Amino acid sequence: MKNLTKIGGVTALVAALALTGCGNGGKASGPEAGKGQDAGGDLAKLVSINAKDAKDLEPGGTVTLPLGNIGPDFNGFSNNGNSGDNTALHAPMDQAGCWNYDFDGTATPDKDFCEDVKSEIKDGKQTITIKVNEKATYNDGTPIDVKTFQNTWQMLKGENKDIDIVTSGAYAFVDSVKAGANDKEVIVTTTQPVYPLDSLFAGFVHPKVNTPAIFNDGFNGEMHPEWMAGPFRLDQYDSAAKTVTLVPNDKWWGNKPVLNKVVFRQLESSAAIAAFKNGEIDAVSANAITPYKQLEGTKNSEVRRGQRLFAGGLNINAQKAPLTDVAIRKAIFTAVDREALRKVRFNGLNWDEVSSGSMMLLPFSKYYQDNYPVKETGADAAKKVLSDAGYQANAAGIMEKDGVRAAFTITNFGDDPTILAFTQTLQKQLQAGGMDVGIDQRGSADFGKVMGSRDFFLAVSGYTVGPDATETVKQFYDSTTNQNQLGDAELDADIKKLPSIADNAERNKAAMEVEKRYMAKYFSLGPVLNGPQISFVRTGLANFGPSLFKSFSQVPDWTTLGWEKKK
Repeated sequence: MKNLTKIGGVTALVAALALTGCGNGGKASGPEAGKGQDAGGDLAKLVSINAKDAKDLEPGGTVTLPLGNIGPDFNGFSNNGNSGDNTALHAPMDQAGCWNYDFDGTATPDKDFCEDVKSEIKDGKQTITIKVNEKATYNDGTPIDVKTFQNTWQMLKGENKDIDIVTSGAYAFVDSVKAGANDKEVIVTTTQPVYPLDSLFAGFVHPKVNTPAIFNDGFNGEMHPEWMAGPFRLDQYDSAAKTVTLVPNDKWWGNKPVLNKVVFRQLESSAAIAAFKNGEIDAVSANAITPYKQLEGTKNSEVRRGQRLFAGGLNINAQKAPLTDVAIRKAIFTAVDREALRKVRFNGLNWDEVSSGSMMLLPFSKYYQDNYPVKETGADAAKKVLSDAGYQANAAGIMEKDGVRAAFTITNFGDDPTILAFTQTLQKQLQAGGMDVGIDQRGSADFGKVMGSRDFFLAVSGYTVGPDATETVKQFYDSTTNQNQLGDAELDADIKKLPSIADNAERNKAAMEVEKRYMAKYFSLGPVLNGPQISFVRTGLANFGPSLFKSFSQVPDWTTLGWEKKK
């Protein structure tokens, strides 16, 4: 099953509390204790899916799941479509790509699409030979062959600035994509070796998505199921009711799904809780204490808990004044008390995590290091940062420079009280540091639109986290790629070298050092927390739950998702 933390190498943007993928539950007085694992920890403690063989499940049935937002842009490769909800929505019906991932992040070829992938290094150049499954075909009948790989490269390599991609990633190092013995054998050459190999062709761009207009605007309100390939297909998209209904895809050549229907519903957090209690949906996230307590005692439910693949808290729009001034951004990082914020966020959840100091890796990774750029924090330290930059307190106590106040808003998404309390605590910490900070409240359904259009100052949000930092470092910190357009030639040059480092430990260590230097200079993305994935799940639902790198949407394999046979 495809790694659903990203679409084709793109790390997905997610809100601080996401409904995506919606965990002996009902009678407990509180959540079972959980702890984020450190390097060398037991990852099995972070997975809970009620694993069953497909043959032991009841044939047919329906599973209904909530999403925070559905659309309006359904292109997951674009900035406007880059969200965790969009990733989850695509998962059952659009699996085209070369790689499967295990729970620990180990990548192997997905034989439904790429039966074999071989790499050879000769004279400093890399040749990758891919054998494409003869049966691999899009829903519209277009074969998945060399033309798909060529178009994916052309659209994502970043040369055409009119194409609104999130990041070019390793595609910038591809030199050619050609047919081998036939169109189902793809020969890829690179200008420099590319590691890890799965940084290429984790997802495909259909050959008909071949212009900036189609790529940027062609998916607004349109899912284009004909350009997909997966075990399910779109049956109905009701844009008014915000529901998507999927049924088994009769054109799918792989394992047939157990279920005969999957339904996604767009719901705010409070509505999702009510829907689960009423039996209208079959799973819902309860990653904060308020939804947990409201769901506690729900009949025919159980709790599954593990690690959420998330890093974030501070997402600063450095292109929006006054946050264009690095001094204010540094003051934000300095004013923040990360431990206090985590206590608010995880209050009552019995979840403990020591550090969250990287946007790219989780603490259980053997490559992880805490790169948070400020050691001396607090209100006085934040005011000193600003005063050293020429700011002075005005009559209202707000730090001001040349008539410009350190004033902005924090955008909070959704209606969960714990997330609002987190945002209010952050607001007070920044206000104590001499900044005039308000709260811009938005609905969960506005998340993709607001973040894609950069209509915010500071957002309480973050990104999904993968098992390797090589691709993410370019998405976040390359000056030609990151959304804030911050960076410099020296960092860009070091980022460019990373994919050529064959040794995983050496490459990820180098990526971590780039992040450390970038954070200390530009102060744009601030890791505050990771957090648990706690899901209430309908009793009897099999092969669903916290899955680490096997699946961001908590479905390790959509063909085996289903219901236990009634005894």
